[in-house]
Amino acid sequence: MYKTLLAALAATVLSIGSAATAPAASEEPLDAATLDIIRSQFGKLMELANKHDFKALHGMFWQSPSTLLVAKSAIPSEGNWAGYWGNKAVDEKLHDIGSSGPVVLEPDYSKFKVVGLTHDVAESYVPMTITVSYAGQDGTPKPFLMIINWLRVGNDWKVASEIILPVPPAPAAKG
Repeated sequence: MYKTLLAALAATVLSIGSAATAPAASEEPLDAATLDIIRSQFGKLMELANKHDFKALHGMFWQSPSTLLVAKSAIPSEGNWAGYWGNKAVDEKLHDIGSSGPVVLEPDYSKFKVVGLTHDVAESYVPMTITVSYAGQDGTPKPFLMIINWLRVGNDWKVASEIILPVPPAPAAKG
């Protein structure tokens, strides 16, 4: 009986201790100042993209073969949209898109959202209008969604993945 009571007490102490150190499910892992830094980084990313500053854009991305950009493909065998992995592929894709003609990204900042997923990972989401004439696009402004996963690298926040998705037109109303 004494051993059972001791085991139960030990289990209770351990569970209380682990509950005290685990963050609450609703607790934000990043403070407001850090989220503001990421918002600022996003603004810088948009500015550099609209300037076609490929060298500076390169520096905004995590330097890893696991870096991902999802964007329009110009190669039929890749499909209409494809994933480009690693910095060389990302750099080449951004250069190809930016060199194809005018490219203008206009985020709807009223709907921009950034959240911390962990202390070192955040995600941002924003609907935007993109004007581009790359890979058969006609240069007409169209709606897109941009989803970015941000990774803390040292004291900086870098783009680990940037997913650009076209918003399909609304279905025709039945009438």
